[in-house]
Amino acid sequence: MATDPAEGSTDRLGAATRSFADAVVEAERIVRAAPHVKTDQDLAEGLDYLAGSIKASLHMVGAYQQDYPFFASSTGPYTKLGLDNPDTLYFHAYIRDDAEYVVTGRRGTTADLSFQIMNGDYSPAKSPDSLTAFDDRELDIAKDGTFQLRFGPPRRDAGPGYVALAPGSAMLIVREVFSDWESERRGEIRIHRADTLGTSPLPVPSDRMARRYEIAGRMLVSRIRTFLAFPEWHYLQLPVNTLTEPRPTPGGLATQFSSVGHYDLDEDEAMVITAPAADREVAPYQGFQLGSMWYVSLDYINHQTSLTTDQARVDEDGMIRYVVSERDPGLANWIERTGHRRGYLQFRWQRLTRDLTPEDGPSVEVVPFEDLPRALPFHEGQRVGREEWAERIAARQTAVAKRMLG
Repeated sequence: MATDPAEGSTDRLGAATRSFADAVVEAERIVRAAPHVKTDQDLAEGLDYLAGSIKASLHMVGAYQQDYPFFASSTGPYTKLGLDNPDTLYFHAYIRDDAEYVVTGRRGTTADLSFQIMNGDYSPAKSPDSLTAFDDRELDIAKDGTFQLRFGPPRRDAGPGYVALAPGSAMLIVREVFSDWESERRGEIRIHRADTLGTSPLPVPSDRMARRYEIAGRMLVSRIRTFLAFPEWHYLQLPVNTLTEPRPTPGGLATQFSSVGHYDLDEDEAMVITAPAADREVAPYQGFQLGSMWYVSLDYINHQTSLTTDQARVDEDGMIRYVVSERDPGLANWIERTGHRRGYLQFRWQRLTRDLTPEDGPSVEVVPFEDLPRALPFHEGQRVGREEWAERIAARQTAVAKRMLG
């Protein structure tokens, strides 16, 4: 008599998912043991970060389709990773270096659209290498906004719009960056392998599905370990309450500079960060944000924890003065700490037409909260009332809801 493979003894129940369940327990242990966990808020945010990481790990393993690839949303407000930029939509697709892929799309009106090829994923020991990075200035965009790119092995007859894949190419990352959240419109993008379009993949057997759970578990633990270690390399060795000069982002885009730091502020202290509003001809996108000790963005939907040049109020001298504090100073450029005494500071400039200099970057001053009127030369011009502040938050909530789904 035939045996139903779905039937079996109780010792087989959960066999496919057991390795992933064990990984979830290990990931929670790492979260609870993180050195910065001091309060219930720290732990609650860590468990929320874990939940998003569980979701993302399963999603990314399912997206590992080199023969039938698709763009997956790898980072978002509910699957945060690697000090995610509140202004950016992130997509990635897994590829192989011996196949050819076609990327088609329609350019939106966002400040930047960029492409990057990596030779792997991040690990607790090292970052992957960036093999190719460029933005849409290299594309041939038609009048209706449509474009096409081909990625594949080096070819003598490649022609325009063909990007040669270096040995080891494993991941294509696309970033679409908003500066004006309210008015800019996202574009469209898709990918397919050139020789599989119009065909169908084979069904996935149960043993391979079980393997996916195992890989997702390893990915989950590595993800948690990696981005607890990452800030040690690039942030925490810097003097506290300072920001670096603008510099090319390590392992990042060729057309992006960044300035980074970490802060530690008392309840009655405020950090005043002064930076020139970038010339749009030099940097169409300039953004600043805070990050938690989990190395992810703070809540940027319901709080003003980030600002682009379009969102900030620029002073009469062409400078943007951000005020990082826990208490509400009643100012347009208040960056809310939302209960985070410690955290990360990050500036990004993208789509650059020249290298930035120290004069293009920020300066920092920590002052008593009560001294803000003295520290801000255009203090009166920065003031906002409760109604205007509520309108600013409502605009953020509406804009994110329009461009993202949960």
